[in-house]
Amino acid sequence: MPTGHYRFRQAARMEWIKLRTLRSVRWALLIALAAMIGIGVAAGHNTINPRGDVTNNILAGAALGSLVFAVLGVLVMTSEFSSGTIRATLAAIPRRPLVLAAKALVFGAVALVTGELATFGGFLAGAAFVRAGVPHPALSQPTVLRAVAMSGAYLCLIGLIGLALGAIVRHGALAIAALVVLVFVGPLAGLAQTPAGKFLPELIEGNSLSVTQPVQGFSLSPWTGLGIICAYAVVLLAVGGWLLTRRDA
Repeated sequence: MPTGHYRFRQAARMEWIKLRTLRSVRWALLIALAAMIGIGVAAGHNTINPRGDVTNNILAGAALGSLVFAVLGVLVMTSEFSSGTIRATLAAIPRRPLVLAAKALVFGAVALVTGELATFGGFLAGAAFVRAGVPHPALSQPTVLRAVAMSGAYLCLIGLIGLALGAIVRHGALAIAALVVLVFVGPLAGLAQTPAGKFLPELIEGNSLSVTQPVQGFSLSPWTGLGIICAYAVVLLAVGGWLLTRRDA
């Protein structure tokens, strides 16, 4: 096909080839999967409060998983700028927002599948090690199924936020630093006690998405929290697509 005549399907196929040929992607996702299963087992075995939210405890590994997915999203984007392959990509597909959309779709699909595998695997492994006397959560319970599924979706969305920041900043270390400040440092810097705290992605995940019992003082419903994180990803991707058209590769 002549240069500049590629459509979305061809662009997505190109991005899939790039993504699946990177060994670092496979290793990072496998590490996230293993870590979340291991943390789920440890958290399930060490849960002793029969009145606590056992599901939320088992899904504690999502905090580490979100860091892996977010950094991976950044590197998927910034590695093209650091290696210079972005020039060949944009030469073949001059429509830069189309390139970003294809990359977001392919990476998002992989992150969603892997994220759900990690959360469901971590939950099932952790639930199997819950001690006697502590309620054993099951996927047959609607609130439990929703919490596990939303936690997997969160990993995908946080990866897309990392991808968008990579497109905006274009430098791996700077994009990762911005991501860590936005997602992880904010909750630790005292913002959790302010009205803005409930809009921070990591606090939404821990207090809204992965819980089966309402958290006192946290008023966001799970679906509202998920919508807010989706809005973060969409807005940042839109900004990244706009900046791609305003800058040289």
